[in-house]
Amino acid sequence: MKINRRDFLKTATATGSSLVLFCTAKNPVFADQSASTRTEGFAMLSDLTRCVGCRRCESACNKANNLPEPTASFEDPSVFEKIRRTDAQTYTVVNEYYNPSWKKPVYRKLQCNHCAEPACASACLVGALKKTPEGSVIYNEDICIGCRYCMTACPFHIPAFEYFDPGSPAIRKCTLCDHRISKDIMPACAEACAVGAITFGKRNEIMKLARSRIEREPNRYIDHIYGEREVGGTDWLYISAVPFEELGLPADVGTTAYPELTREFLSAVPLVLVVWPALLGGFFAWTSRRQQIVEAEAANQKKGGTEP
Repeated sequence: MKINRRDFLKTATATGSSLVLFCTAKNPVFADQSASTRTEGFAMLSDLTRCVGCRRCESACNKANNLPEPTASFEDPSVFEKIRRTDAQTYTVVNEYYNPSWKKPVYRKLQCNHCAEPACASACLVGALKKTPEGSVIYNEDICIGCRYCMTACPFHIPAFEYFDPGSPAIRKCTLCDHRISKDIMPACAEACAVGAITFGKRNEIMKLARSRIEREPNRYIDHIYGEREVGGTDWLYISAVPFEELGLPADVGTTAYPELTREFLSAVPLVLVVWPALLGGFFAWTSRRQQIVEAEAANQKKGGTEP
């Protein structure tokens, strides 16, 4: 069957247009998800003056998400010898930080910060990542195309790519235990914390709690709630006795939500990265088929045959 140029252009244009409409509808870049307007959403507070580095939160997260057992046990203190990152098999880690001017080490739990306006979700062409009204940033593996733009967009370098199954690679990260929240069960890490270092609740109440602790004990805390305004606000908040930049939290992320900075660019992403690949892919298929027909005709002529 021969494919003429007109039929190819009609098909490719229709396909490209459908993809644009799909991506525009799925991409949440224009959604209003600012922290100030989401007063009913949930949030978590890490009080770094209370964390003792027991890693019970890590163990609970591992079990709640059916993750593989770690190489080193959750009781092994040697893990604190280096700074760890989360990965496809580990959604949260606790790191130890020490400065000679401090009286003791400080432990900081690392996981997805669940931004109010997540850059990862805005960068996703097909809406595989989204912010729920409850506060979780969740992921739909079924529609992910594996572009990994979310990994590049995240200011905290959290989304991890799972390579273990070549047929269906996927993004992995903390989901704020969305599967538990939906059943009115608190996140596993908060439930497991025995020293009150992790608190779960409505974001407005969590903000009040964090502020009251700082005001009540000004000599214990620095006057800063990390996540209150960073990148437009996050739903994982921190309070601490030492500067956050000394605990591996970036101080240069600004207070504007990243989607606000890239709104015009992201609105064109589907056109540039979806329509043109579709058109070029169709053109390649058309020209390849055309070349096959030409070669077949030439071979038949040599054999004295007829056109297929």
